[in-house]
Amino acid sequence: MVKIAIDAMGGDHGASPIVAGVIESLKEKSYKPILVGDEKEILSLLPKGFKDKISIVNSTDIISMSDLATDALKRKESSIYKAIELCKNGEVSGLVSAGHSGASMSLATVRVGRIKGVIRPAIATLMPKTDGRNCLVLDVGANVDCKAEHLFQFALMGEVYANNVLKIANPKIGLLSNGEEDSKGNDITKEAFKLLMQLPNFKGNVEGNDIFNGDVDVVVCDGFVGNIVLKTSEGVAESIRGFLKKHTKDSVIALTGAVLMKKVFALLKKRVDYAEYGGAPLLGVNGGVIISHGKSNPKAIKNAIFQALRYAEKNVSKDIENKIAQFPIKAPNKE
Repeated sequence: MVKIAIDAMGGDHGASPIVAGVIESLKEKSYKPILVGDEKEILSLLPKGFKDKISIVNSTDIISMSDLATDALKRKESSIYKAIELCKNGEVSGLVSAGHSGASMSLATVRVGRIKGVIRPAIATLMPKTDGRNCLVLDVGANVDCKAEHLFQFALMGEVYANNVLKIANPKIGLLSNGEEDSKGNDITKEAFKLLMQLPNFKGNVEGNDIFNGDVDVVVCDGFVGNIVLKTSEGVAESIRGFLKKHTKDSVIALTGAVLMKKVFALLKKRVDYAEYGGAPLLGVNGGVIISHGKSNPKAIKNAIFQALRYAEKNVSKDIENKIAQFPIKAPNKE
């Protein structure tokens, strides 16, 4: 049976929503969760019928959001450190944490290690498209400064994940730039463009709007740009919801329209809700490490666990290793 480690203590709201999410996941999937955290607190949150289905690894420390990511490497009694160690030792096939994302990334990279051939791991996230599908964007925060070869490998890892987990056959890849023309971009994206031309599924440069309405399935960028895209998108979605809520109250006509459009609004909310996806996979490390939002509710934790299970079942790490081996890094031509 597949085993998944869950950091029970790292979220903004403590162990309660995380344990609740694990319980919800067990109602739908058969697997063995290993909760890492305060044993007494976890046991107090478990219904009697689930205590024999869950293992607990006790920990006495929690990495808070105010701590430095590098502190996690020294704090071996923390819940995230012990959860990562389960991955490192091969005792679990994946991990879910809603705690300090920097600590999770640092520990996973240093303790679990990178997949053979991977230069840098990347965080990937799903963005909703107008056609009802999703676009995988990476990196969205793991690497602020990137080289062309990093972006090239992000594309390879994204292609594997989109194919294996998202079930997109021959996913199309785009390079995020300030214009669609081949000549657009900064020095790094121009070099990355030349490397990416090796890939049959590379469709060229794409602009920000193409993430949501374009014909690509994977969009590649550095973590600085990607994180801004992610946070801006979340802000726009929240603003739209707030705008609709305010103005439907101010107008009888608008309120009537809102009632008629209730299903459409519900669908919009569902598409932009992070809980629908659960978390962002850290691609490039040896194992399915899923980084969830600090304010994750039970639904988000449940879906993050499902992501970790699919990652393990589809053997994503091995497929990424094989993909990277097919495309050894070559210096781009510099005409």
